[in-house]
Amino acid sequence: MLPGDLKADNFNRYAPEARKLVGNHLAALQRLPLSFVPNLLREAIDYDFKFPAERRALEKELANLQSVSGWQSAGHSSELPEAWVQEFAKITLSAQLEQMDWVNSPAQFVEQLSTHLWATHQLDAFRKAATDYSDHLQAAFPSERPAIPRLGIAVIGQGVSSYPEPLFRKLKPHGAHFSQVKPDDGLKVLLDAIRERARAHPIPYGHWYIDGGEEADSSPTLACVSYHALEPMRAALLRKMKTHIETPGMGPEALRTLLAQMNPSELGLGQSGDPVLDRFQLKLLTEGSGTQIFSTTFAQWTAREALRRAQPCSLLVRFAPRQRQKPMNELLSEKQEQPELDPIGSLMDADLGAYYSWINQQRLSGADQSSFLVWFENHSEAVAIGPAMPRGTESTTPTDLHQLLSFIT
Repeated sequence: MLPGDLKADNFNRYAPEARKLVGNHLAALQRLPLSFVPNLLREAIDYDFKFPAERRALEKELANLQSVSGWQSAGHSSELPEAWVQEFAKITLSAQLEQMDWVNSPAQFVEQLSTHLWATHQLDAFRKAATDYSDHLQAAFPSERPAIPRLGIAVIGQGVSSYPEPLFRKLKPHGAHFSQVKPDDGLKVLLDAIRERARAHPIPYGHWYIDGGEEADSSPTLACVSYHALEPMRAALLRKMKTHIETPGMGPEALRTLLAQMNPSELGLGQSGDPVLDRFQLKLLTEGSGTQIFSTTFAQWTAREALRRAQPCSLLVRFAPRQRQKPMNELLSEKQEQPELDPIGSLMDADLGAYYSWINQQRLSGADQSSFLVWFENHSEAVAIGPAMPRGTESTTPTDLHQLLSFIT
């Protein structure tokens, strides 16, 4: 089937809001090339479980593919919607791809398309088409600035009594390094600050607390994700992975497809009453590499995905000690005793993870007004980054986390 043959009934297996969304924009989908449409449907099929920022972006994209007047009002009066995707129409596809059920399995189609592009030497052409389309879209509909300046906080080094090597080497050039921070009630101070922002600015999925260990006292005003709370789900997933890995003929691509088709209920998710957050957590475990077994990887990946997808105004990520690296068969085994932890190795992971979190925050709109704080938990060292903070500076003046937050917010 080709896009021109699409009918509303083809989307009957979609969730209700997704089915309504694509039905309202069926005319636009019908005139787009097959090499493009499944990428769009891969996002649309999960519309019911997307964050508000993702929904708004998808709605704008579809609305302006549908409306010629919309494109004209965006300053492209000489271009019809098809002009933005005309390079995709030049991509040649195989009969096998055309015969796939790309409506109901768009992600699987995209995987097979990638293989086809490699084999037929069309990857560069496809990448250019995708980049040009993205540039057009971003120029016409720039990202919205946040309701309040973004604040990111990273807490690293839980369980480390001392560490003689320099920390925050990648973040120091971008802010002020404080070496005499009073650590008293530090985590509580930071959590209270995030909670207060959430109370003052109640934005759906706008304020996050991510913990790589056992979640400290959370709040109903925050979107909370913790490695410890997901332990039963992680164990269930590892059992499934181990079973399928041992099945003859099961390769990595087949396993990836199987994981992509899982539902939250298969891992025991779905009891929270928040299907959006449940689906988010499922994807953390089924799409992330190492999120099932390493707490530092889990914390870093969760922060990355929350920033990329939900685009929150506030985010606190706390790293905790991960288990030591072992052969993969041992890590996947259910017969492990209490895992041996590696606090120092985890601190080094978290130091880099905090830097990546800052980078990902800077990629969002309003980066010129955003702030970031990283603190060595229960120690006196921190780096504060913000519009008013002098870059690459050092301070030995005694201070506390209340004051550091006041400097950058």
